[in-house]
Amino acid sequence: MPRRVVLTKAGSPDTIAIQEMEMPSPGEGEIRIEVAFAGINFADLLMRLGLYNPRPDYPFTPGYEMSGVVDAIGEGVEGFSLGQRVVAAMPNGGQSSHTVVAANRALVLPEGISLETAASIPVTYLTAHHMLHYLGHMKKGDSVLIHGGAGGVGTAALQLCQWAGVDKVWATASGHKASTIQKFGGVAIDRHNEDFVEIIKQATNGKGVDHVLDPIGGDNLARSLSVLKEGGRLYTYGMSAAAPSSKRSLLRSYLAWRKTPKFDPLRLMTRNRAVFGVHMGTWKEESVMIEQLQTILKG
Repeated sequence: MPRRVVLTKAGSPDTIAIQEMEMPSPGEGEIRIEVAFAGINFADLLMRLGLYNPRPDYPFTPGYEMSGVVDAIGEGVEGFSLGQRVVAAMPNGGQSSHTVVAANRALVLPEGISLETAASIPVTYLTAHHMLHYLGHMKKGDSVLIHGGAGGVGTAALQLCQWAGVDKVWATASGHKASTIQKFGGVAIDRHNEDFVEIIKQATNGKGVDHVLDPIGGDNLARSLSVLKEGGRLYTYGMSAAAPSSKRSLLRSYLAWRKTPKFDPLRLMTRNRAVFGVHMGTWKEESVMIEQLQTILKG
């Protein structure tokens, strides 16, 4: 019997249920996938806590990304055949044994990429690629600061920098995660014991960096802006400062939002800086998203 993960309501881990379901049937333009692996991301945790939007009403099945094998094909679908290994990005529902997805949101996996690896690509690598390449036009010789450098998007961004020949890369993380950052060619900054503003300004002779990736928010966002060079780009794609450390805390969330800077267009203009808000879950141009995913899969 097919099964799925269900978030029954906002709350602790005991609100997660594994439920049986009817086998879904693909409609026109859709394929059904027997899921091998489904990604679990920080956004899934926040949705379980009720701290993430947009999200479906409870109860619902989470899962933005998954990989598996095509086991049914709807009418009008071309380019897929039964038994093909695929990866898909979807608005939710990937954490199930079988799922139906629009065919234009799935890609056939190239040889050499495992199903396990593929399931980690659509959220983390696509987000990093969208920021650094689609929005940022990153090029060799650029400099980059990545917050949360040992996390999913962070390690993806580090690898994209390597592949692009960008070698001036700093990344913040807890001290014990420094080896992960160094493995992918970055300079590790201990977020608890070192001041990234001071380190970046010293390393760049006060000029700052071309790109800053910030999933933290709160007052960290203002400090990120302070190390952005003229013509630089700041990407804000999360608010982990508002996430609870041990239990749901509305006060923590409120304080983080209060400390989040309000960007002054005039100051951005006079310093020739750009601030991008990034949320791939709300990106409407699916063709652009799939084109980027194809680029990533090709390496």
